[in-house]
Amino acid sequence: MSESVLNLLLARRSVVANKLGAPGPDAQLLRKILTAAARVPDHKKLVPWRFILFEGEARAAFGQVLADACKSNEPDASGTRLETEAGRFLRAPVVVAVISSFVANPAVPEWEQILSAGAACQNLLTAANAAGFSSQWITEWLAFDEQVCAALGLKEGERVAGFIYIGTAKEKPEDRDRPNLDEITTFWTTGDND
Repeated sequence: MSESVLNLLLARRSVVANKLGAPGPDAQLLRKILTAAARVPDHKKLVPWRFILFEGEARAAFGQVLADACKSNEPDASGTRLETEAGRFLRAPVVVAVISSFVANPAVPEWEQILSAGAACQNLLTAANAAGFSSQWITEWLAFDEQVCAALGLKEGERVAGFIYIGTAKEKPEDRDRPNLDEITTFWTTGDND
């Protein structure tokens, strides 16, 4: 058993995006993190997900897309609200949009492909943590906004599985309560289906 891997998983903790800062992973390390993210169960090798990276100035440029979408949805949005949206991707040095891309295949139900995209998100978080960074997986309103999805170039059958923010924690996060394993675990027995 690899005790270090198990300990990493047992200690993994999200860090709120606005508590992330520089540095983020460099290009070579980010490529390794993304490679690990792509090593998930993928029945029939359909690759039902893809990644869109936001780094440097691209984060601010996409922030303007978010502010414009917000203004379209909320014509009376305050200047503070629009500034918040414009700065949303500036909360971390790297933001990765994980796009769930359904591929029609009679042998692989859509639900299975969506779960594969979710597994890619989880691997991305874990790989970022293993590389010494902190991260958070969130969707927020923008994942469901038509104008934002169009700006991301989403095609028919694609949805945002999440935005993964990656950076360095400004402070160590406190742990949170976890589910009681005994309350969420049962053992199936032959008498269960009578």
